[in-house]
Amino acid sequence: MRLFVIAGEPSGDRLGGALMAGLRAEAPGVAFDGIGGPEMAAQGLASRFPMSELSVMGLWEILPRYRALRARIAETARAIIDTRPDAVITIDSPDFCLRVLRQARAARPDLRTIHYVAPSVWAWRPGRAARMAPLVDHVLALLPFEPPLMHAAGMSCDFVGHPVVAEPRASAAEARAFRARHAIPADAPLLLALPGSRRGEIARLAPRFAAALAQVVARTPALRIVVPTVADQTATMRTALKDWPGAPILLDPSEGPAPKRAAFAAADLALAASGTVSLELAAARVPMVIAHDVHPVTRAVLERALRIDTVTLVNLVSETRAIPEALGRDCTPGRIATELIRLLDDPDARAAQATAMALTMQRLGEGGPAPGTRAARSVLAHLSRARG
Repeated sequence: MRLFVIAGEPSGDRLGGALMAGLRAEAPGVAFDGIGGPEMAAQGLASRFPMSELSVMGLWEILPRYRALRARIAETARAIIDTRPDAVITIDSPDFCLRVLRQARAARPDLRTIHYVAPSVWAWRPGRAARMAPLVDHVLALLPFEPPLMHAAGMSCDFVGHPVVAEPRASAAEARAFRARHAIPADAPLLLALPGSRRGEIARLAPRFAAALAQVVARTPALRIVVPTVADQTATMRTALKDWPGAPILLDPSEGPAPKRAAFAAADLALAASGTVSLELAAARVPMVIAHDVHPVTRAVLERALRIDTVTLVNLVSETRAIPEALGRDCTPGRIATELIRLLDDPDARAAQATAMALTMQRLGEGGPAPGTRAARSVLAHLSRARG
């Protein structure tokens, strides 16, 4: 069996890596082609071009790269048409992936297609599922309330959980060793700062994080700051940190995931951009503040389109509003600093977050089969049904 798999950003690469591992275990001999990052490469994918070319977010941000992205769409569709895989699995990144599928299906109407990560029609643009249905046969959903929405649009769909619930976590001993390695006293509050995995996010958020943290450090001088990042953005993040307070520690992603896991286990709180990272923090039970903003043009569109009052997945899955947010026009250093200081000072706020995070993990499948395995079984069952 030959599968063409496409991911366009680091979170999709992680999903793809877990799915591919599950497929290799459930269907030995499966062969992969497509586009992905290091997690998918570790499972045998030779990416046709660097996934980082697709890691762009927002309407305004895409415009300068539109011509290059359009060429990559055509190139990818042609590769699918020429290689005739048994199925195409697209992972998130709908702006790129669905355009690829549209071109590929125009040439091959019988192409079997699976999309991993249901469109968040519960958040904005509810018509997206109906527009996706002519291009996608089957959906793998990360959230338990999504399958009925996909069924209503005419696609089959399985809830497969989120890989974050099965990812390894560092022990208390590893957390202590992390602090010792970086000369962080056991009683010093440790804050994780995660201003995104894309260059545009870092450029927009890092200065605001720096200004907010300057206020927190002035009030809590013992605070230590640790900054995980991804390989493609290490240089960008190192440059940004020159203006940060508190001598932040930048983790080297070339050392693998262990230091990041240990940092999460050692942390007392976090300041993070919106996205999958909120689930990583929840899995490690790290209290957090979510801060995010986009280009003003993109923001204006989102302000009119959003159908929800929170963008943080922990809040949505737990059906609480325990995680504080500083979003859009409210993503200011003053607002961010106020929320971080409150989290440091208020044990009840931290306890409410702990309850919400535990409930989120349970609802996402913690304690059950690994989501990558569940996703692989869903893919294979769908293809078996399609073959009759």
